[in-house]
Amino acid sequence: MEGYPDRVPVQFELCRQLLDHFGKKLGINARYTNNLYEDVTYRISGNEIRTAMGCDVVVTGAGAAENYRAEQDINGTWLNEYGMRMRQGDIYVEVVDYPLAHVTSASDLKGYCFPDPHTAGRYRDAEALINKYKDDYLIIGDIEVTIFSLAQQLVGMEKLLMDMATGAEYLEPLFKACTNFQTEVGLRLIEIGVDAIWAGDDFGTQSGLLFSPLMFDELLAPHYKRMNDAFKAANPDIILALHCDGAVSELLDKIYEVGYEVFNPVQPGVPGHGPQELKSAFGDKFVFWGAIDQQELLPKGTDAELEADIKEKIRILGRDRGYMISPAHIIQADVSPERVERFTKLCVTHGKYE
Repeated sequence: MEGYPDRVPVQFELCRQLLDHFGKKLGINARYTNNLYEDVTYRISGNEIRTAMGCDVVVTGAGAAENYRAEQDINGTWLNEYGMRMRQGDIYVEVVDYPLAHVTSASDLKGYCFPDPHTAGRYRDAEALINKYKDDYLIIGDIEVTIFSLAQQLVGMEKLLMDMATGAEYLEPLFKACTNFQTEVGLRLIEIGVDAIWAGDDFGTQSGLLFSPLMFDELLAPHYKRMNDAFKAANPDIILALHCDGAVSELLDKIYEVGYEVFNPVQPGVPGHGPQELKSAFGDKFVFWGAIDQQELLPKGTDAELEADIKEKIRILGRDRGYMISPAHIIQADVSPERVERFTKLCVTHGKYE
């Protein structure tokens, strides 16, 4: 089909240990772009290595400010640009002190300043990657930890959810401020040439939603719609993708209504996310991106189990060319390098369209 790929595109991200391993093996220096929120660093780093390994897209995003330096205290914690006190956990970073933990009213927000989205150095790596890859790869601009998750990391999850349930007055201006900040970042990425914007907020748990669909409609949907409308106004051809972990099928119609065209990571093994369920109910609305389990299958499953799962996801989600295959999250060090190579090979082998 003219204008469509001849096989299912492959995308993946690697943790630092795996990036360093493959960089050494391939003779390519691992290039790290430190994001404002630390874990997003591994979404937007190592593109030279990943493309050499068969990744079909390039993912870039805003980097740390030129004058920012993370300074660890004696407890191994540091303040990031948002003013969150961070600590490295076993796998991901953790917020140990929230800058807005005591906010109760709109006036309490007045003393808080978001980082400057346009400060020196913020898009240096993004510009370099776009100039290098724009003619050969789809380039995705990542603004994950976007609105809900950014507010959560500023306030704290328990407090935010309780305050959403009780209708705290600071929520509207906080969500608006998060939206304004990430809209500025996204518009700058569009200006310098990305083909897609990848937002990321987790609305679900392993078993269901974190909040009701009504709360999404009233508190969050208008902000996502306003942000996405601004992106489409800047470039009508921009592709809008949302990363949303958890069992969130109940929200997918609403996620579509606020402007998203690509659903990621299609977390497997949770209610409502069976591949046929999703393809039948939402295949006319979304391109699916993800769906390969990195919690159990990639690190612990047999080669036969991995191959069978890849074939099933491609057969169902890839029907009508509406799928990009990928693990549901960054591949961690519990997955062997050999297993990563096996995954990419199987995706290419079974991904060819007839």
